[in-house]
Amino acid sequence: MPFDPETIIGEVLGRKAQKGINPEESGFECPFIHSRCPKRSTQLPDEPYPVCTLWRRGEGKPEEDLIFVCPKRFYAVDFLKEVVEHCWPGEKPKSPQVAPEVKMTGFGNVDFVIADVQDDGEIGQFLSVELQAIDITGSAFKAYEALRAGEDLDERPTYGFNWDNVYKRYITQLIRKGYFHHHWKSKIVAVIPEQVYRYIVGRADFMRSSDVKETQVNIIFMTYRLENDPSRPGEYRPQLVTVEGTSHSNLQNAILYKEAPKRDMFTTQIKKSLVRSLNLSDLINAGAFPLMEYHEEEGPVPPEAD
Repeated sequence: MPFDPETIIGEVLGRKAQKGINPEESGFECPFIHSRCPKRSTQLPDEPYPVCTLWRRGEGKPEEDLIFVCPKRFYAVDFLKEVVEHCWPGEKPKSPQVAPEVKMTGFGNVDFVIADVQDDGEIGQFLSVELQAIDITGSAFKAYEALRAGEDLDERPTYGFNWDNVYKRYITQLIRKGYFHHHWKSKIVAVIPEQVYRYIVGRADFMRSSDVKETQVNIIFMTYRLENDPSRPGEYRPQLVTVEGTSHSNLQNAILYKEAPKRDMFTTQIKKSLVRSLNLSDLINAGAFPLMEYHEEEGPVPPEAD
């Protein structure tokens, strides 16, 4: 049964996906950064892979089902200005300046730092800002190919959203960086899709506060979702939804110290797996050992990965 690629690909170069689209006509220019799209796919060695958003269910309302898969899509709004407006503690900065991609050994990096620079050039108060879209599992590349060819697909491609990668890796990094910012008497702001934030909260119901300027808050979640753009009928725009804060310790405790399952539930599972031997060679000969796959340690999945 034919499958419409427009129900998979949400946007290409910031415009609603339509069959027959040709991103080469604009030189693959991203309208949000005013330069060539930096997103790449291993299946396109010689040109960008300019997919901004994907549909989660292949249909539905954009505010629920259209999800950022490229962090540059946030650049459609002045999120740095909104960080200052909603997250800056105390009086507004007198001389705010932005430092992009600040790196330090033992810390890692952040996408931006907004700093209040003093008259003598020293750094006063500052906020770090990180952007996080979502990676995908599988591939939506065939849908992109069909879109450019102006054709339907023979079948729906297999792809999904890598929620676990955000939860396990990104949140772990955020806890660590939140701890550093706590010692620096500062805060880190995570700019993420609203759907991703709701997934995180659903798995780790940590203490949250709408008073993000409170001194105990050192991690702030600032979330956006895509909504219909009244100024561009048929197109979408990011809309600020949630600004909530927590501390690195609250977030860490919510993830590590969940309510323990009952002992009898675990002993039931033990009984199902019991083998009448304590001799390792007997277990191996009987094939009664865990089937595990071993992988080299993986690094963070790059935002542009397909």
